[in-house]
Amino acid sequence: MHTDKTMIRLEGLSKNFVTTKAVCDASLSIERGEIRGLVGENGSGKSTLVSIIAGILKPDEGSMVLQEKDYKPQNLLDANNAKVSIIVQEMGTIKGLSVAANLFLGKERNFKKNGFLSLKKVNTEARNLLNKYGGYTIEPDSDISSLSFEERKLVEFEKALYSDPHLLIVDETTTALSQDGREILFGEMKKLKQQDKTVIFISHDLGEVIECCDRITVMKDGRIVDTVSTDAIDENALKELMVGRELEHHYYREDVKASYKQKIVLRVRDLNMEGAFRGISFDLHEGEILGIGGLTNCGMHQLGKALFGMMKHSGGSIELPRKNKTLKEQTSFISSGIGYLPKNRDQEGLMLFSSIKDNICLASIDKLGKRFFIPNKEERKIAEKGAKQLNLKMSSIDQLCMYLSGGNKQKVSIAKWLARDSDILILDCPTRGIDVSVKASIYVLMQQLKSEGKSIIMISEELPELIGMSDRIIILKNGEIQAVSDRNESLLEEDLIHYMI
Repeated sequence: MHTDKTMIRLEGLSKNFVTTKAVCDASLSIERGEIRGLVGENGSGKSTLVSIIAGILKPDEGSMVLQEKDYKPQNLLDANNAKVSIIVQEMGTIKGLSVAANLFLGKERNFKKNGFLSLKKVNTEARNLLNKYGGYTIEPDSDISSLSFEERKLVEFEKALYSDPHLLIVDETTTALSQDGREILFGEMKKLKQQDKTVIFISHDLGEVIECCDRITVMKDGRIVDTVSTDAIDENALKELMVGRELEHHYYREDVKASYKQKIVLRVRDLNMEGAFRGISFDLHEGEILGIGGLTNCGMHQLGKALFGMMKHSGGSIELPRKNKTLKEQTSFISSGIGYLPKNRDQEGLMLFSSIKDNICLASIDKLGKRFFIPNKEERKIAEKGAKQLNLKMSSIDQLCMYLSGGNKQKVSIAKWLARDSDILILDCPTRGIDVSVKASIYVLMQQLKSEGKSIIMISEELPELIGMSDRIIILKNGEIQAVSDRNESLLEEDLIHYMI
């Protein structure tokens, strides 16, 4: 319904990618002073819809009206000038530029004097902006690539707010932030609401959406299916709207005790990495899901990379007892049957401008190649098998990964290591940015792999996930192991939090 309080009105928006109908005839009105949730399964069209609003994509059909004026943004800068800002789902910063340059990209004219750019003024303003939102440890003149994933998302957040947006779009950002970062974001969202401005908030954490938003719009298969008030719906009802059917309420393992074989497949002893972790020792058993948790900066993500050889440790050892082998080079980790799913899938886990086929086959090239020749028929066979096993939503295995939803990208990342038949999988935040349906399918897959004797190290920032899926849980704090808990029915989140903070 259109009123004089309407911030933005969408009328019949549609967007197609080759054979995929990403958004179909979407019509929607969002009010001033409203925080509007936008939810749906991966591939439902949420990110495509907000990308059109933010000027990243152009619609094939339909129109938009922003604050009573026709709105046809040609690009991001055009949208920014119309007071529309977006924090994108994945990485939205530009490599090779400084933090300050990323913060003020497109705003350089504000820092010119007599026709010359004042770097001192740029860095001073950047310092003030970083301090305002908790980025005290980030240096304005440092290369953006030197920052952690969370720090880079914080920079994106600050950049979006610097434009003084009347409409702020937050697309799956909270999964990359610590609890402190989330609280800062939610506080700024509330301030915008109080200033009669508008926020569109996308998150797969349905509890967080219900808590933060006034109303929630649900999308499915590119279409808007309903808009509901948050005081009239709960998580289960919202899930059912998203998937179009009643869902089982148990996504995790139903067994209440740890179960794995005694055979040790990976032995870690006194592993150290300067500035990240120290004295890490544990055994991983055949058929075990070993959970590793803690606060964002506890060192667990660096540990995952070290266990795959992506980051070099400064002391200690990583051994495969069954093969009487000590792992030292990254190539030996892969050839020894270890696969790694990174937290930041777009930057580290996928070749976005390559096909699904190429991504799935990437880790198996040494097995496929015959005297520098890789048979296309064999490639397609492996890729088709992986896509079918993970139930990928795609036009074909030749589709570029950049056009997949977050959940389907994650499935491709997993399929790559299943195609290689890796015995040990290191999964760093495997369900980050994943909807409830895909999340459930990944949990089922993990249990299936466990039953086949595969071993999994699952690094997660979600306590329910750690408790629900792990045989044992290691909690890190300040880079050191604080506790190891066995799976049992009485284990509570509070028990783990005690060791984390």
